[in-house]
Amino acid sequence: MQLGQVIGSVVSTRKDERMRGHKLLIVAPLVANNGELVPKDTGSLVSADLVDAGRGDIVLIVGGSTAKTAIADPNVPIDACIIGIVDSVDL
Repeated sequence: MQLGQVIGSVVSTRKDERMRGHKLLIVAPLVANNGELVPKDTGSLVSADLVDAGRGDIVLIVGGSTAKTAIADPNVPIDACIIGIVDSVDL
């Protein structure tokens, strides 16, 4: 599980049928640095949103098999999911 910040969204009119109904958001993973959360140097990732997050929200992200468990359908081709919106972080 990791922290990230929603920086955008993805709209796809043509996609795998199993992806229909899943909102996709672009998330920048975050790390703690000198008491602040800052974006990692690794770039961003596309995540399925399970909690109705929005641009600017700090979110909890899971990936791999944990994302498939979170989405409750192991056949959906998803590698990352947003499973929570963070209210506060104390560093």
